[in-house]
Amino acid sequence: MYADTETIRRILTGTGDTWAVVGLSSNTARAAYGVAGVLQRFGKRIVPVHPKAETVHGEPGYASLAEIPFPVDVVDVFVNSALAGRVADEAVAIGAKAVWFQLGVVDEEAYERVRAAGPDMVMDRCPAIEIPRLG
Repeated sequence: MYADTETIRRILTGTGDTWAVVGLSSNTARAAYGVAGVLQRFGKRIVPVHPKAETVHGEPGYASLAEIPFPVDVVDVFVNSALAGRVADEAVAIGAKAVWFQLGVVDEEAYERVRAAGPDMVMDRCPAIEIPRLG
């Protein structure tokens, strides 16, 4: 319902290659770590965003979206649903072209706000699953 195939295709193939991954840390057991690695293998530049601002997959981290000193195309959100709306609003504020809420991350009001502001949005999906599905 919140992720049609054309929007997914547009984000993965045409929106841009710089993906801020909110919630990405050096913890290899977390899903964000694995998904960020998949994004890199498919040519995306990942930007770790986590309060610890750790370097992950060779990319320097930032404590917040606002601290990233260059344009971000997609904001991939790995925080829980209660915090996701704030991250979505920050993504719009920094001029991201798209917001992607990971599997299990759902905030219908945030979805509506992002769409009303203009960026594409996908909710409750994983790009690491969608990339191979697109072929």
